[in-house]
This record gives sequence, structure tokens and C-alpha cells, in this order.
Amino acid sequence: MALPKKGGLGSRGRGLEAVISQQVDSIQEKGVTEISIDKISPNREQPRRIFDETALEELAESMKQLGVIQPIVLAKDGDYYKIIVGERRWRAAKIAGLKKIPAIIKDLDETSAYEIALVENLQRENLNLIEEARGYRKLVDIFGLSQEEVAQKVGKSRPTVTNALRLLNLDERVQQFVLNNEITGGHARALLGIEDKDAQCQIAEKIIENGLSVRATEALVKNYNNQKPVNNDNRVNFDTTGYKSIEKNLKELFGTKVKLNCKKNKGKIEIEYYSDADLERILELITKIEE
Repeated sequence: MALPKKGGLGSRGRGLEAVISQQVDSIQEKGVTEISIDKISPNREQPRRIFDETALEELAESMKQLGVIQPIVLAKDGDYYKIIVGERRWRAAKIAGLKKIPAIIKDLDETSAYEIALVENLQRENLNLIEEARGYRKLVDIFGLSQEEVAQKVGKSRPTVTNALRLLNLDERVQQFVLNNEITGGHARALLGIEDKDAQCQIAEKIIENGLSVRATEALVKNYNNQKPVNNDNRVNFDTTGYKSIEKNLKELFGTKVKLNCKKNKGKIEIEYYSDADLERILELITKIEE
């Protein structure tokens, strides 16, 4: 969708508070309209892509009992209506089998409608980190806003916006792991310490497979960066001889830093852990080996 830059609310200094105020005025002046569920379509450009099905079912059940308490906000789109605020309520209303839903119709151009939908969703607390980052990126790319302007508009700090945008430097596969809640934002931020995208994905898969903590992931990233330059296949070129090879295999097995202190035919193995939970994970791995 081609939208002009600097054409939205941000360019006129109007934030979401002004929009909400207008919505209140609209309720008072024009009232709430009942709109057919089938004449409403979601906003394809909004950042939220994942909806908790259980939460939607619970909201739908509430709607069956109490109705839709808060109207959604729509904009005219030909003979139909596009959702500006309230897609979650609309989805729940469909599940509840409602034929109509209370709505406020706003007279907005496409650019303003798009920006309001973006900002409203970004102000919510339960967006996935990657959804949030992609929303910030759209505000920057489509409306030409600076990171400082984005932060002001969504009510977040500048560092919060900057750190979120950095996550978009991750490999697409790793971003999907975050979207699927297979790894956390802490894991993702640790993986930013690795430039090679394939290596990011390999370590992310190791995190998921072994249930590694964020601290263990940070140690794994540090260990990766301390190795020799990569081979042509973009994998770490470990020293594969003698004790170094054994040390490398143990590091991979336990997902944490392992050091071999060897003197002739004897020595000791040091395995680092970063929390009680991390220690339990390592002990469980050792137990499985014994079995």
C-alpha cells in the first residue's frame, strides 16, 4: 500500500489522545451505530498478527452474556468498513455469533486511518516484540518519523523504540521463533551479538532444543565470537584436534561454557552454570547420558 510520508497525524502534531477525544465527541454528537459484522474487514496493515484464541473465546463468552460494552472504531471503505480500533472485539463478536456490533464511524483518509491503527495497537502492552518492532518500522518508513517522534507518539522511551528496532536485524527465521514465543526477547537480544544469520538460527535452534536460559545464551554467543574465523560454509572453524575438540563437543552438549584443564594424563572439567535452573538443566542432561 503506497502512502505519502508525513501525511498522517504525526505531521500535524495530533496524537492518539486527540483521536480518543474526537471519539468521545462523536459518541455524544452522533451516537453509536450498529454495523453488520459481515460489512467489516480488518486493517491488513496493523501490527498485530497473532491473537490468543483462548482469550478470544473468553471475550466471546462475555459478549454472549453482556453484549459488546465498548464500540469499535471504523472508517468507511467503499460499501464496507475498515477497522481502525477494535479488531480483537470484532473477532470475538464473530465467534459469539453476533450479527451486528456497535461502532463509531470516523471520517478519515487512508493515511490517517492507518496511522491511528498503528499507534493504537503499539500503545498496548501485549504485543509480541517482533510485532511491536515492525510497527515502529512502519511509522518510520511510511510516515517519515524519527525514532524520537515514534517514541513520543506511542508513549515509550527512545531506547525502548531503538532496542525494539534492532531486533529486525535478526534472521527472519529467528524473528519467527520470537513471534511463536519459542524464544524470548532476552534470547533474541543476545543473538544480536552474532552477525552471521545462519549462525543466529543455529544457536536459536539450540536454545529451543535445550531450553537454554538467557545467561546461557549470552555465554554461547560469547563463545561463538571467540572462535576462529568461519569456514566457507559459514560455520565456526573450531580447532578439531585433541582436547580442543573434546571441549567443543562438551560445550555443544551442555549449551554453556566448558573448560578442560589438562596436565599430561590428568586434569579437570569445569562446566559453568548461571542459575539454579541452569544447573538443574545440566544435571538432567548428565542423567540422560548415564541412562
